[in-house]
Amino acid sequence: MKQKDALKILKAGKNVYLTGAAGSGKTYALNEYIAYLKNRGVSVGITASTGIAATHIGGVTIHSWSGVGIKDDLDDRDIEHLISKEHLYKRFEKTKVLIIDEVSMLSSRLFDSVERVCRAMKRSEEPFGGMQVILSGDFFQLPPISRNGGETKFIHNSEAWEKMDVRVCYLDEQFRHSDSSLEKILNEMRSGRVSPETKTRLNDMRGKKRAEKISPTRLYTHNADVDAENDKELEKLPGASRAYEMSSKGKASIVESLKKGILAPETLRLKKNAVVMFIKNSFDEGYVNGTLGAVEDFDNTGAPIVRTFSGRKIFVTPAEWTVEEEGKVLARVEQMPLRLAWAITVHKSQGMSLDAAEIDLSRAFVPGQGYVALSRLRNLAGLSLCGFNDMALAMHPRAMEVDVRLLTESAKWEKVLERFSDKEMNEMHSAFLKKIGGIADEKEIAKNVAKSKDKSATLEERVSTYEKTLALIAEGLSLADMAKNRGMTLGTIISHLEKLKAKNNKLNLSAYKPKEKDFKVMSDAFKKSGETKISPVHRILNGSYSYEELRLARLFL
Repeated sequence: MKQKDALKILKAGKNVYLTGAAGSGKTYALNEYIAYLKNRGVSVGITASTGIAATHIGGVTIHSWSGVGIKDDLDDRDIEHLISKEHLYKRFEKTKVLIIDEVSMLSSRLFDSVERVCRAMKRSEEPFGGMQVILSGDFFQLPPISRNGGETKFIHNSEAWEKMDVRVCYLDEQFRHSDSSLEKILNEMRSGRVSPETKTRLNDMRGKKRAEKISPTRLYTHNADVDAENDKELEKLPGASRAYEMSSKGKASIVESLKKGILAPETLRLKKNAVVMFIKNSFDEGYVNGTLGAVEDFDNTGAPIVRTFSGRKIFVTPAEWTVEEEGKVLARVEQMPLRLAWAITVHKSQGMSLDAAEIDLSRAFVPGQGYVALSRLRNLAGLSLCGFNDMALAMHPRAMEVDVRLLTESAKWEKVLERFSDKEMNEMHSAFLKKIGGIADEKEIAKNVAKSKDKSATLEERVSTYEKTLALIAEGLSLADMAKNRGMTLGTIISHLEKLKAKNNKLNLSAYKPKEKDFKVMSDAFKKSGETKISPVHRILNGSYSYEELRLARLFL
C-alpha cells in the first residue's frame, strides 16, 4: 500500500495498524497525519513503546501517557486509582486520537491493560473508549522483552486487537535503502529463507574494513561493548576531556524515569575530534536525532562546536527534556544533546538511518537484532561487518507467520478503498473531523499550517531562521514581538540569540539585557554555582526567575 492510500484510511477515522519493512515511510506517514490533525485543532496522544522511539515522533511512552507505568497487568484497584487522578482524566477527556509507535516491543498483556484504562477513563465500553487508535511498527523488529522467561506474545494476540476492528496498512515503498542488494538481503531475512549466496556474501564481508570519508557508527548488541568502545576511542585522543554534568529538577522518581527514557548520559565527556551523535530533534538548530559529526572545537564558554559529517557547523547549547502535565513541568533534565558515537547499541539505533556503520553481530541474542542493525543502513557500501552468528539472521517465527496474514489484510483494504471516489472519501474525512470536533474553516486551517511552516521545512531552509531573527533584532523588536512575528515560543527566540551571539560575540543585544538589579542577582547566582548551566542557578534562586530570564542573563555574563 502507498502512503497516500494509508492516509486516506487514517483520515476516515478507522483504527489502523501501519506497518511495512524498515525504511518504508511509517514515521513519515504518522507525522503527516499528526500534522493534519493538529492543523485542524484535534488533540492527539502521541506515544511509543520506549522513550527512544517516542523522541522520534515528539511524544512520550505509552506507559507514562496512560498512567500504567511499569505494570503489565492492572487489577480493579489499579484502575480506580488511575481514574482518581485528575490530570490523567483531563488528558483522556480531550484526546480524540491515540498513536502508539514501535508496537512490536509492546506485550499483549500491556496492550490489553492500556485498552482497559482507555475505556475506564473515557467512561465508554467501546474499544479504547471510542478513540481512534493508530498503531505503527514492524513485528520483524525487536520483540517485547519476555519477563520471567515467559512466552513472548505480540499485540496481535491480545483481546484489544480482536475488538478494535483494525485496518492493516502495509506500506510497500522503500525510502531509506538506495541499494537493491541490501534490500534483497533484508527481504530474504523477512521471508525466513536467507539464501546460501547471501550467507556467502556476508561471510566474505566479515572483517573487511571499508574506505570511508566519514567514521562509521559501530553497532553492538550489548551495552558493555558500546561503553568500552567509546571510552577506548576517547582515551586515544590527546588532551584532557571536558565533562558536562546533567542537571535535573522535579520529583525523584519521575526524573529517574525521564533519564532512562532519553539517550543523554548523566556525565558527558568530550575532547576535540570526538565522534558524536545528536540525540534530540532541533530543526531550528540544524540537527535531528541521529545526526553524526565530530567535535571541532569549544567556544569561550566551554560549549562544544560540532562539525556534522554533512559539513554543517553547529554551536551546541544545552537541551532540556521535560515531563509535563497540563502545562506544569513535573520533571526536567538539562544536558548537551550529544553522546559519544563511535559505538551505540542496536536497540538504540532503531528508527535511525545511517550512511555508514560498523556492525558486530557475533553476540546477537534475540531474533530481529540483525535485521534492525542492517536495516539502519542506506546501502551495503556503508557496511563494515565485524562478525555475525546464526541468531543475527533469525527472525521471530511468529512474526513470519503473522506477516502473511497482514499482507493479505492490507491487500483487502486496498481493494475496498478502490470502491470509493475522491468525493466520497472527502465526505468521510469531513464527517470524522466533525465527529471529533475538528476545525473545518479553511482560513483557520491555513493559519495553523503557516504557524507550523518552520517545523516542516527542510534543514537547509531552517538555517536561514537565524538570519530572519537577526533582521528583527536590527529593527529593534522586543522578544515578545519577535516571537509573535515568527510564530515561535519565547524560548526558541532566546535560543536564536544564543546561537547568534556564539557566532558573533560582538553582536549588540543590550536591548534584551535584564534590568540591572535583576541581572546582578542572577549573575551572582551563576558565580556562586560556578557553572553556566541553568538548573543549578534556578535552584539557588528558588525559582525566583524563569528559565528564559536566566538564559537571557547568561548571554551577558
